[in-house]
Amino acid sequence: MSKLVASSLLACCLLAAASTPAFSQAAAPAKPAVGTLMPPSQTYGKLLGMMENEFVGAAEAMPEDKYNFAPPVTAGDFKGVRTFAQQVKHVAESNYFFFGGPNFTEADGKAKSDAIEKLTSKADIVQALKDSFAKGHTFVDGITPENAFVMTGNGTRAGMASFGLAHCMDHYGQLVVYLRMNSIVPPASRAAM
Repeated sequence: MSKLVASSLLACCLLAAASTPAFSQAAAPAKPAVGTLMPPSQTYGKLLGMMENEFVGAAEAMPEDKYNFAPPVTAGDFKGVRTFAQQVKHVAESNYFFFGGPNFTEADGKAKSDAIEKLTSKADIVQALKDSFAKGHTFVDGITPENAFVMTGNGTRAGMASFGLAHCMDHYGQLVVYLRMNSIVPPASRAAM
């Protein structure tokens, strides 16, 4: 009887192991080997995806009733800083500037900024942010070795993508401060806890 129980337990363990991602056919592809030439679209796309996950996660983590939060002046030198909502809207607007592409005109940018500035609900602001990152992915998907460093209206595609990523990182750091001042651990930091 104990051999039957042991065999059953072993079979269950093997079935469980076989269904985990490490053994699954759907597991993530292996990391490319050192020296592998990576296309710019894949490199920028991965970086943008990581930034999007962190930024959208932070925007979603703040309760709607705290979207107008700005650090009090007494907590440091915070006079005149943007509210949490203004930070998120600023990045959504800026993403269109950085990732709009060579055919995205100044008038297009103004119209998009004006529309985003009018948003007041958390749901609408977060959706505008997500839409701006979708525009970013479309832009970086079009970066090729041939066009990455060719001048366009605002700079090169690679340069605009790099600046756009750095800009998101800057404002993400500010969102983290706002979240923590409200006793909220940013989602990206929760896994490390």
